[in-house]
Amino acid sequence: MNDRANRFMALLALAVFIFDQTAKFVVLRFLGLAQERIVIPGFFKFVHWENSGAAWSLFQGRNGILAAVSVLALVGLYFWRRHFYVHLPLGRVSLGLIFGGIAGNLFDRLHYPHQVIDFLRFYMDRHSGQEIGFPAFNIADSAICIGVGLLILVSWKNEEDAGKKAPARNEAMPDASNVH
Repeated sequence: MNDRANRFMALLALAVFIFDQTAKFVVLRFLGLAQERIVIPGFFKFVHWENSGAAWSLFQGRNGILAAVSVLALVGLYFWRRHFYVHLPLGRVSLGLIFGGIAGNLFDRLHYPHQVIDFLRFYMDRHSGQEIGFPAFNIADSAICIGVGLLILVSWKNEEDAGKKAPARNEAMPDASNVH
């Protein structure tokens, strides 16, 4: 792997990190805890929610463990990055997004009162006045999910291409006269 590929992944990760932290700064500046601003009624709003767990509030209150897992993930991905199709542009994009997303949420866990700031909320209003929807998330979460999705796509595409390039096997039956 060359330095240019590493620089590209690092710059993309830095851009994701800066974009994520800037958006969180704006949320913290203009929305109080648990406040919301409806952008598209019945569909999308900005919220200020804090999550001391992981996705869908799993492992709530386990911030230290989740921070350690994030550090291990960053270190592991860095040392084993050559196994993740970084020789391909899409592989580099996927890892840059994942690195930036993990770093953004790790910064939250270490900087804010041991939680991640979530602010994007897609939902639908029910007839009863209650909302149903996807849990709130942030730009770092989005970058991680998009990066993993791209990594799955590039893996699938590479396996499919490798299957097309594999030499055809001679599946002929052995001659019965030569079998003893």
